[in-house]
Amino acid sequence: MQYVIMLGAPTKNKLRYYSPPEEKLNIKLEVDLCVYGANSGGIIAAITARRHGLSVALLEPGYHLGGLTAGGLSFTDIGNKQAIGGLSRQFYRRLGARYDQWECWLFEPHVAESVYAEWLDEEDITCHFESFLKDVTTSGDRITGLTTENGITVEARMFIDASYEGDLMAKAGVSHTIGREDNQDYGEHYNGSQVLHGHQFNLPVDPYRIEGKPDSGLLPGIDPEPHVTGRGDDRVQAYNFRLCLTDNPANRIPFTEPADYQPEDYELLARFCRAGHVPDFLKFDDLRDDKVDMNNCHAVSTDYIGMSHRFPGAGYAEREQIFQEHVRWTKGLLWFWCTDPSIPSSFQKKVRTYGWCRDEFVATGGFSHALYVRESRRLISDLVMTEHHCLGHQTVNDSIALAAYTMDSHNCRRVVVDGKVLNEGNVEVASGPPYPISYRSIVPKRGECGNLFVPFCLAASHIAFGSIRMEPVFMILSQSAAEAAVLALEQDCDVQDVPYEKLRERLENADQILDPVPDVKNRQMGE
Repeated sequence: MQYVIMLGAPTKNKLRYYSPPEEKLNIKLEVDLCVYGANSGGIIAAITARRHGLSVALLEPGYHLGGLTAGGLSFTDIGNKQAIGGLSRQFYRRLGARYDQWECWLFEPHVAESVYAEWLDEEDITCHFESFLKDVTTSGDRITGLTTENGITVEARMFIDASYEGDLMAKAGVSHTIGREDNQDYGEHYNGSQVLHGHQFNLPVDPYRIEGKPDSGLLPGIDPEPHVTGRGDDRVQAYNFRLCLTDNPANRIPFTEPADYQPEDYELLARFCRAGHVPDFLKFDDLRDDKVDMNNCHAVSTDYIGMSHRFPGAGYAEREQIFQEHVRWTKGLLWFWCTDPSIPSSFQKKVRTYGWCRDEFVATGGFSHALYVRESRRLISDLVMTEHHCLGHQTVNDSIALAAYTMDSHNCRRVVVDGKVLNEGNVEVASGPPYPISYRSIVPKRGECGNLFVPFCLAASHIAFGSIRMEPVFMILSQSAAEAAVLALEQDCDVQDVPYEKLRERLENADQILDPVPDVKNRQMGE
């Protein structure tokens, strides 16, 4: 099988988010649809458009296909399988075929990436890697083209910003926000600053550099701004890496001390253990072939709490620095667990039985190449999804997908309350039965941009986004965006004027599920 041509794909063995392009490709593309981002949703959008006969330019700013789905998030966040249809469901069936079963929701990262590559190859779609966005040109309320740092110019009639960061949306001048709204903005209860119980310090831990001495200053990573319940800010939930690990000696690369290891970075964890915390559990979710998907768990873990806030609005070079800070935190944490005397020996022994997989993320030494950008920019449109939709208190009449996951935000920061450190921002509240997502939430406000779709960084409040942001739903929204793009071109209209009844008919013909289904839980709590 000849896989997709990877123009600009990397040849160096590097774990990175960004580096300036080594060459300029000098390519000009004139197409019907430009899809920015070859993650799970971008790939589905490109395939959908191609099957309708559109010419497609698929640009990936990074170096790999599939985004988080092929980047370590292998224990799929579902919510309710009955809400997953269309090409999203077909993807999990293609994965199933690799494992001689009908569907597969727990899989190996390298298998997911190869499934995406084969699928693009079947549809004769070229992915242009290392295509970080440089400029966007507009005329009136429409995008006319874009250029990338590696020398690609695209002119297109329609655009889909499938990126996790919303970079195309931002450069097009479309209204968006970063962070958490005040509860009062949309009459919500779970938005804004929240100190709750999940992944929390449940024992008293001193926050000061010198214990008992406030005038010594706060330990790194603790926010001096006080917590006020429900207050909005520009903070986003913590990022991490979803790690694929193994305890199979034949496939295991042992953890080693990172070159820049600084045990003092984990002083909060050491104090937590000295206070009586006994680490006895890791978020190790079984995959197959003796592999696990490791995620954040407890008060101090792989979430690099408080260190993601700059990322959404940062330039590429600064994002690379933040990426490397997360790499350093994660590798250092694993080594701390393995070696520090504050960690119980029984727990150290357990952690040491695991290591990186020799056959996963080979180009980066077994470490995931995809930073889990759980939240970045979010569109502000004529309809914003809120917790009221998640809880079924309000229902939209232009459904293009269903969401079903818990309203799930990871911690945003660490604060001091009554002289002790607490994590702030974690919310895990059941959203109720599957609920519809509005078409209006993936298109800009009327009059702002008439040929852009934003299926991931859609218009949703911080806490509603925490429910919608799951990879299967992202693929569904991206397919719906591509179907709407086809219809907009046929009708010669702005995206805001796409006739919904015609769009709905197309989505139903594409096996999308648009109306609420029985609340039968098939929840995979990968978060």
